Amino acid sequence: MISSTPLKCLVAAGAWALLATTSALAQGTVKIGSVLSVTGPASFLGEPEDKTLKMYVEKINAAGGIGGKKIELVIYDDGGDANKARTFATRLIEDDKVVAMVGGSTTGTTMAMVPVFEEAQVPFISLAGAIEVIDPVRKYIFKTPHTDKMACEKIFENLKQRNFTKIAMISGTDGFGASMRAQCVKVAPTYNVQIVTEETYGPRDSDMTSQLTKIKNTAGIQAVINPGFGQGPAIVTRNYAQLGMTATPFYQSHGVASKSFIDLAGAAAEGVRLPAAALLVGDKLPDSDPQKKVVVDYKKTYEDTAKQPVSTFGGHAYDGLFILVEAMKRANSTDPKKTRDEIEKTKGFVGTGGIVTMSPTDHLGLDLTAFKMLEVKNGDWTLVTPGS
Repeated sequence: MISSTPLKCLVAAGAWALLATTSALAQGTVKIGSVLSVTGPASFLGEPEDKTLKMYVEKINAAGGIGGKKIELVIYDDGGDANKARTFATRLIEDDKVVAMVGGSTTGTTMAMVPVFEEAQVPFISLAGAIEVIDPVRKYIFKTPHTDKMACEKIFENLKQRNFTKIAMISGTDGFGASMRAQCVKVAPTYNVQIVTEETYGPRDSDMTSQLTKIKNTAGIQAVINPGFGQGPAIVTRNYAQLGMTATPFYQSHGVASKSFIDLAGAAAEGVRLPAAALLVGDKLPDSDPQKKVVVDYKKTYEDTAKQPVSTFGGHAYDGLFILVEAMKRANSTDPKKTRDEIEKTKGFVGTGGIVTMSPTDHLGLDLTAFKMLEVKNGDWTLVTPGS
């Protein structure tokens, strides 16, 4: 009979060796978390974000990682559910011990996670659109997409150029739609724009004909704006055309800045204008534009790998990941507090969304020049000529 004592010692030694190996591996990796809406109603946001993070983490690791440490990417799918997002955020902090987070596909899921990362003092770079993510400024919270306020301003700027002063709005009641609607109401007087009438629709509504009919029957409307994201704006666009309203200029938000919107809206999308990142028209930018190489390279990499058209949403993930990685390299550390400080010092970062310069009072770092006004023509995105 074999004594159990040596066996116990062997098992204990083996367990210690495994623990030591695991610890060594952990020391050699950088754990970055992500909570995305890969499935569910916001999957058109989360899916390209998920694909982008995975493909570029692989590239970064192949090139040596961050200071010789490989990135370990921990991704959870919240399905667009804010409660699930908060649960996963807590798991990333307490169980996975991540040192930073790039994620949050929607405004609703992002805002559910903000308190978790702020309390844990772990930097969180959000991919959501609403201004409330970074206004007021929170020490550990940043974001990459242009804000809903900026979208309103860019649209109103174009309205002013066209001498349009009386508009209608039909807004989604989702987090982003409601936030953008509030921002447009707030900034409209600055541009001498009067919102004559308003309508809303819910995220599950499948027909907005009645709301649009009310707008159509309101006298004096010169243009219509649709704050919203997801399938709702595509339905509104189709209903708009069905009611014969296309003679009145129609504006969407950057919340639909992907080819899937054109596909869903079909021929009705023709003539629709919206502010969006240069990524959608990268090949149309002059060679002198500093963003051209970045957006053209990202578009090719994404489409070659993912086998689907590029969207600005994946671009937001690209920007967030590289802002984070460059901050860690400058800090020569993956310590959350040191990383946070360097993210805030980001200056002149050329991304898919624009040229980013952050500060203690600006955790976005983009201005209106980062937005392009686009119009759908012949089923594709085209640049609107300045002044038109």
